[in-house]
Amino acid sequence: MREDPGLYDYWPYEGRPALRWPDGARVAFWVAPNIEFYELDPPANPKRQAWPLPYPAVPGYSIRDYGNRVGHQRQMEVLDRFGIRGSISLSAALCEHHPEIIELCAERNWEFFSHGIYNTRYTYGLSEDEERAMILDAMDTIERHTGQRPAGYLAPALSHSEHTIDLFAEAGGLYTCDLFHDDQPTPVHTRGGQRFLSVPYSLEMNDTIAYVVNRIEPRRYGQLLRDNFDRLYAEGEESGTVMCIPTHNYQVSCPHRLRAFEEALEYITGHSDVWVTTGREIAEYYLEHHYDKALEDIHRRREAST
Repeated sequence: MREDPGLYDYWPYEGRPALRWPDGARVAFWVAPNIEFYELDPPANPKRQAWPLPYPAVPGYSIRDYGNRVGHQRQMEVLDRFGIRGSISLSAALCEHHPEIIELCAERNWEFFSHGIYNTRYTYGLSEDEERAMILDAMDTIERHTGQRPAGYLAPALSHSEHTIDLFAEAGGLYTCDLFHDDQPTPVHTRGGQRFLSVPYSLEMNDTIAYVVNRIEPRRYGQLLRDNFDRLYAEGEESGTVMCIPTHNYQVSCPHRLRAFEEALEYITGHSDVWVTTGREIAEYYLEHHYDKALEDIHRRREAST
């Protein structure tokens, strides 16, 4: 048994090479709408139930259907207003179930990255070959419908195996959103030695965690987003940081919650020195300009400690 996942080095925040974003921005800011498809009666998984209620779990299914019917359009209008291109954590099945949503996002040049096929089918219990097939199926489906080969991956319902990151890197991916260990991009180990990294994707700022797990009121959620930004913006004066707001169209887009989200976006984008961008653009920029320096610093520290 490992003492840690073994996916990245311990690399303390203090003393790292300074991270510089385009045009001297302090914060690379991105919004990651999770646009998902949930099955009413998915195949059973021995390690996790898709729904807390017995079949048919109509309440859970229908609020998620609300997100794709109503909430997506509501959130898209808000992001348009603030000049934000979404980076979609996409259930690939949505390409066939709701192609109209894919078309709306593609028209806006949003990023599509992979969130598996269905958010009711998990990685748990899959063999390595089965997981590889799932990853490739999702990537191929997204590319066929959007013209984009996904660069990023968020495992379906955050379900992981020991091979997930290796398999996605081997399929040509560039970054993962499944590690929550840092406020800057960091190199990630892969068995094939691919240049691969983690782009910060915050569970704490995730609307589902805020509203469902932590039971936070909308006005408090909006304040949390602003407070999170303020700290990262201040630290970003010396070395660039990343802020991500992961959203769900059946959470943040409910009528009583939307204003808090709007006001937070207005506040964040109203600051200078903010790079409003996508997950792919963050990954590509970091790989070109900072990845090698990061590896050198990690190696230097490791040598110094031995």
